[in-house]
Amino acid sequence: MKTTKLLLIPAIALLTIVGCKSKKKTVAQTTGAVEITLPFSSKEYRSDENFYRAKNVGKSPDLAASKKIAMQNATNELADAIQTMIKKVTDQYTNQRTVGKDQEYENKFEELARQVTNQTMSNIRVKDEKTFLEPDGRYTYWVALEAAKDEVFKNMDTKISNDAKLKLDYDKQKFQNIFDAEMKKLASEQ
Repeated sequence: MKTTKLLLIPAIALLTIVGCKSKKKTVAQTTGAVEITLPFSSKEYRSDENFYRAKNVGKSPDLAASKKIAMQNATNELADAIQTMIKKVTDQYTNQRTVGKDQEYENKFEELARQVTNQTMSNIRVKDEKTFLEPDGRYTYWVALEAAKDEVFKNMDTKISNDAKLKLDYDKQKFQNIFDAEMKKLASEQ
């Protein structure tokens, strides 16, 4: 009797393990879905402490048109990321300054954010690109763009320093500390 019980324990354990394994099915097994890897998905193509980055794709029967679509999409994505970051930084900075309640001061910073974003976008660089010819004859063009954090900060600093009213209450070190902290957060979110 004792031997039978000892033999039953491993048999029950084995059946339980086999039964549990057969119940676990992947999404691909149950839905027929196939996982794909998109170009430029690795960490080196994500924004980090030093660079804003964006990637996008364009498709067209014309190669030039597919490039234009991808560049426009990636440029818009990059501009949005830069403008959002500058807005966060300037909001935090103006709230910490003694003139933080001055609406004109805040509006000036918002206008500068738009100007800096536009200026930065003229200095973006293509980090990588890939072109595919699809079976239907269309082209798929992927592009990864980047803009240097230091250049964005330098442009912002120059704009603030050239504005007499903003310059009066501008603390470059405090502004840079907030800017750097937000870039670190951006990198950790990616």
